[in-house]
Amino acid sequence: MTSFPADRGADIVRALIRVITENRAYLSEIDGAIGDGDHGVNMAKGFALCAEKMGPGAMSLSAALQLLGETLMESIGGSMGPLYGMYFIGLGEAAEGIDQIAAPDFQAMLEQGLTDLRSITEAQIGDKCLMDTVVPATSAFSGALAAGAEFAAALDRMTEAAEAGRDSTKEMVAKIGRASRLGERSRGTLDAGATSCALLLAEMAAAMKPMLA
Repeated sequence: MTSFPADRGADIVRALIRVITENRAYLSEIDGAIGDGDHGVNMAKGFALCAEKMGPGAMSLSAALQLLGETLMESIGGSMGPLYGMYFIGLGEAAEGIDQIAAPDFQAMLEQGLTDLRSITEAQIGDKCLMDTVVPATSAFSGALAAGAEFAAALDRMTEAAEAGRDSTKEMVAKIGRASRLGERSRGTLDAGATSCALLLAEMAAAMKPMLA
């Protein structure tokens, strides 16, 4: 069974920091169509603060993800701080005490992250939100494993489902958050949270795959 060393956690989180920083303007542009226009700026701020706290050294995947989650919860205003904070803390907690992350371990991480998300939001698929990305991505990874896929292939399925979930939000009418006030006018643009989540899951998969052995 393929796996990767958990002590490469800092490298994985640094990849997440990089993809959010690089897409800061894009995420804010998307958010500006139906929201406050600050999603990318706020996310980049939180991820940059995490980079400062991490420093240059190594960290376990559990510690790095929990540090990211705690930093986002403390530093990002509105709903996204608590949502992403709980998600990454859940991912990290599920990895505690594991030296080599195999596919079933990562599946447990994804499921714990989703469970923790659901503990603080009633948002569902179809509400035009990050759940439109998280839920299908989690299901796709689990489904791939159940069908006998190797770790790397399951990560590919997760990425594909995350991006399809992101794309599905374009024709949705927002049912939660600030955008929900716009009604039909919220149709025709991607949801910023679903978009940032797809970027993060795709980057996480891309960072993990070369580590597999």
